Amino acid sequence: MKRLPILVLLFSVAQFCGATSPPALCLEKSGALAARSAVHHITQHHDHGYKFKLSAVQSTKMEEVNGINCNIELQLDLLETTCHNVNPKDWFDCSTRGESDRDVMAKCLVKMTVTNDVPQVTKYDCDTKLVKSNSEMMRICPDCPFLVPLNSTEGLKSVHEAVKKANQDHSHQHYYVLHEVGRIKAGYMFHSGTGYWAEFALVESHCPAASRIVSEACKPLCPDRAGHALCKSSYTSVNGLSSVQCEFYPALSTTPRGDSEQEPDCMPLHAPVGPCPPGPHSCVGPLLPPDGRVGAPAPPHGSGGPSQPGLEMPHPMHPHSCHGLLENFDPALHPICPWPIPQHMPL
Repeated sequence: MKRLPILVLLFSVAQFCGATSPPALCLEKSGALAARSAVHHITQHHDHGYKFKLSAVQSTKMEEVNGINCNIELQLDLLETTCHNVNPKDWFDCSTRGESDRDVMAKCLVKMTVTNDVPQVTKYDCDTKLVKSNSEMMRICPDCPFLVPLNSTEGLKSVHEAVKKANQDHSHQHYYVLHEVGRIKAGYMFHSGTGYWAEFALVESHCPAASRIVSEACKPLCPDRAGHALCKSSYTSVNGLSSVQCEFYPALSTTPRGDSEQEPDCMPLHAPVGPCPPGPHSCVGPLLPPDGRVGAPAPPHGSGGPSQPGLEMPHPMHPHSCHGLLENFDPALHPICPWPIPQHMPL
């Protein structure tokens, strides 16, 4: 027992003597540690599409500041995983896509500061693209499906039919509404026409599953109180919808409400889809309904009524949430948006 005070004293002296040494992140060969911290930050702010994981650290530049702190610049290669953002799994536990599944990569330039051994990302820019372009894949595999824009009319038609089918096939307490389209692959099949294979995320709404409320009036529950799902569907232009399979994720908070307590109104990550308003950037980024209230019904399309709810009709916008920050992007992908968002940009 007498050794304990001595050990504590030695530990304190070691801490004091090492107080002026550079933090671990500022030492040479610590690029992997800094990169892991950077990817964690990127994942936290990438609130749409799929999670990314680190593939390679291309370069690391460190600049010493005051002898004990530093600035770090990283060039990272990330790969898109099969885990959608609604999946609670950590990014490092997720699998990446193979070539036949049209893998996606992001080349990122990340700037960080390390002060008192605490890393902080100050800026990052990423270029998100297919590992192999459609033209390259055509030469390798002419019959393989290719990714189509997320606002593809036929692709969205297949998704909206699949959303209805997914709700019919499961006995949940509440109706699940479309959260976002993850990706859509298309390819021609003899006798069946064009096939569409879609992935899309669902979110639990406040509407009871057995109610007759039109889905356009169903508001998503708060993110921590809502269940989520990632679904995959198959559809052909000749035979229609053939299959829907969903993986459901429970709500983070399961605390029951009191008898007189109502579900709070929360702004969803992606606002319900309405028609594009006039303007030069009208079809870029998420849109609120015309009256500006989250969850308000969109105006009907054509003669659409309960059987053709406005929120389930194909729309001409690209649904990623980069708020017009990207000029050239692949409309079939969910790109990693630059960070931080400039103050003059709309949120």
